[in-house]
Amino acid sequence: MGFEWLKPAVILGSLLYAVIGVVVFWVCFLIIDKLTPVDLWAEIVEKQNKALGMVVAAMCLGISIIVAAAIH
Repeated sequence: MGFEWLKPAVILGSLLYAVIGVVVFWVCFLIIDKLTPVDLWAEIVEKQNKALGMVVAAMCLGISIIVAAAIH
């Protein structure tokens, strides 16, 4: 067991894939936000819609799993 994971190339690659994953996730969230008839962020934050918050959380987990599997 060595310290291969401390090499700069490995750290840079991990950071790059993390940034790509976050960008893809954010773009997917924006697309889904535009497809829905209501403003998701305002509905969840301002109106405290817990049911919509749970649906969006499940959607976020699903997108994150797909992005992670695609990157892995």
